[in-house]
Amino acid sequence: MYLGRVAGSVWCTAQSKGLTGHRLLIVQPLTPELQPTGKQQIVTDCTGAGPGELVYWTRGKEASFPFLPIEVPTETTIVGIVDSLHVQRP
Repeated sequence: MYLGRVAGSVWCTAQSKGLTGHRLLIVQPLTPELQPTGKQQIVTDCTGAGPGELVYWTRGKEASFPFLPIEVPTETTIVGIVDSLHVQRP
């Protein structure tokens, strides 16, 4: 899983039927120290996350699991909203 911050949303009038009714958000990947890393990603959302929220998301086949038994064609999905984060470095 990866950390990220919701940076915006995507609206599509033409899309796969499997995506109908699902939110698409733009997420900026973050390091554990909350520093931006990598390119922003377009992800589906199963949590109701909003702009600016710290989230964790997953990639790959597992990204479609939160929507089962519906088959959603997604590669990335927000699976949680982070309430707090504690990082200990040696």
